[in-house]
Amino acid sequence: MLAIIGGSGLYKLDEVRQPVRLAVETPWGAPSDTLSRGVWGTREVLFIARHAQDHRVPPHRINYRANIWALREAGASEIVAVAAVGGIAPDCSPGVLVVPDQLIDYTSGREATFFDGAENKVAHVDFTEPYDAELRAALASSARRIGLPLIMGGVYGCTNGPRLETAAEINRMGRDGCTLVGMTGMPEAVLARELGLPYACLAVVANAAAGLASSSESVSMDAIMTTLTRSMNDVRRLLAELCEAATAPRD
Repeated sequence: MLAIIGGSGLYKLDEVRQPVRLAVETPWGAPSDTLSRGVWGTREVLFIARHAQDHRVPPHRINYRANIWALREAGASEIVAVAAVGGIAPDCSPGVLVVPDQLIDYTSGREATFFDGAENKVAHVDFTEPYDAELRAALASSARRIGLPLIMGGVYGCTNGPRLETAAEINRMGRDGCTLVGMTGMPEAVLARELGLPYACLAVVANAAAGLASSSESVSMDAIMTTLTRSMNDVRRLLAELCEAATAPRD
């Protein structure tokens, strides 16, 4: 079952048929919102709004462990996480969709693992390639079939938020190799890895990162939301095609 995590601008999936709301309890507390399960195209899907449907949960307060655990408990076999980001690389302009292949974690103070020693168990997971190659390839194939431009590859730099970054911070991140900046990519990706759930990020560039455009363009929330509203139509088209495509069973 494909799980979709909705970020800013994607709070529900009206396309899903026979939707059922699920309240899932977890050892880590309550998820951001109730889950929704239904049918989209040829696939059964799960959905959760990362920030809740009314966008009340800021990025540093999201219960990432509860969200990922709840999706697994509800039957998810893989996760596509939609995320609004800022663009650092010149080709990552507002409105562009990107499927990154790497990330750098700049966050602090977040509950970032299921293996926190509470059960006298220490575990280390391989995170060399943070995003699942097969799921990324499936997104690329779906985009090609509908003629939707999609940048394959990029480095997602994850900051704490909820404030936007300074120009100096963006300059540093660019020197580090980041092409995108967001606030929710971690620990979401590593928690999925710890539970053995293939995970890919579908990033929507909402704005040019700080210092890379005029200050009004960089920080205007009205402009960001306008771009997200327009771009979510492309996101829905891509996800619809992904859900229509035949998916080979994993080993």
